[in-house]
Amino acid sequence: MKFPLGVIDNNNEELHKVLNAKMDQVNARRLAHQAFKDIQLGIDHILFKFPCNGLKMKESFEVNSRGLEIFCKSWLPAASRPKAAVFYCHGYGDTCTFFFEGIARKLVSSGYGVFAMDYPGFGLSEGLHCYIPSFDAIVDDVMEQYSKIKENPEFQSLPSFLFGQSMGGAIALKMHLKQPKAWDGAILVAPMCKFADDMVPPKFLTQVLIGMANVLPKLKLVPQKDLAEAAFRDLKKREMTAYNVVAYKDKPRVLTAVQMLKTTQEIERRLEEVSLPLLILHGEADTVTDPSVSKALYEKASSSDKKLKLYKDAHHSLLEGEPDEMIIRVFSDIISWLHARSFEHSSSSS
Repeated sequence: MKFPLGVIDNNNEELHKVLNAKMDQVNARRLAHQAFKDIQLGIDHILFKFPCNGLKMKESFEVNSRGLEIFCKSWLPAASRPKAAVFYCHGYGDTCTFFFEGIARKLVSSGYGVFAMDYPGFGLSEGLHCYIPSFDAIVDDVMEQYSKIKENPEFQSLPSFLFGQSMGGAIALKMHLKQPKAWDGAILVAPMCKFADDMVPPKFLTQVLIGMANVLPKLKLVPQKDLAEAAFRDLKKREMTAYNVVAYKDKPRVLTAVQMLKTTQEIERRLEEVSLPLLILHGEADTVTDPSVSKALYEKASSSDKKLKLYKDAHHSLLEGEPDEMIIRVFSDIISWLHARSFEHSSSSS
């Protein structure tokens, strides 16, 4: 793996040995994260240039009801009570330990408490890398973890918002459909309600994969475009995805792909059932998830409070892969929306 010049030596054998280890199991991913976490914070990306004074962070590993060790992290204002709690759901193959570190710090600097976790099999959480035997089980894992945090007396009275990116948008929507009254709103960034047509294998191949999922569910086989190339418009930022060392970069596993496809089909059928306050953000040039389904979600959702923001020429990774001015604009839209909903909540409860 080649890294952009200037941050690490591409000839550093020790680091490359860590990276070249098989990442299927969590121990290898945790070693890679440990080796690279300080390097990651030093890369030349706007997300790592936001001020990070006045915040307290906590990392933990917690065993859930399925016996899986889950990595969790929180970022809180050090000197004030948060305006609201924001609960993050990350995207496919991703982790809450890289680009989201910068996103969380930006939200904290605007007065919010932020909570995140890696799903089982993703990032630093236990499980076979990027293997989803059941999408509903992952949704339940996230609900279990975030419900515990919401029940904590320190955060119980705060408004709580879901923040889902890509596949995380699908997880956030499924959480809402399972717990319609549990959340005060959701921010959905390029939500995975439907894949763009050229990201999905042809119909006959899809049927073959569905059959194979019963026999070889863990096999890395499903053809896929280069996600970084499709998701990142800014070429310099696209190079920086090399530093996301615990992200999954192989072909999707057969059952994982089938579970994701079935999930998007279910969500597309149930758009009318979505009833919580919504902020939907999507790049018009997104070729990973289909922006037309974000429009359909906006039109069909029964929410009385809903807002759709479409960004001309923007690709899939709105907060990580766009030119700086677009990232700043998207952040501004998110924070303005959060401020307004948090103020409404504090006014109505006082």
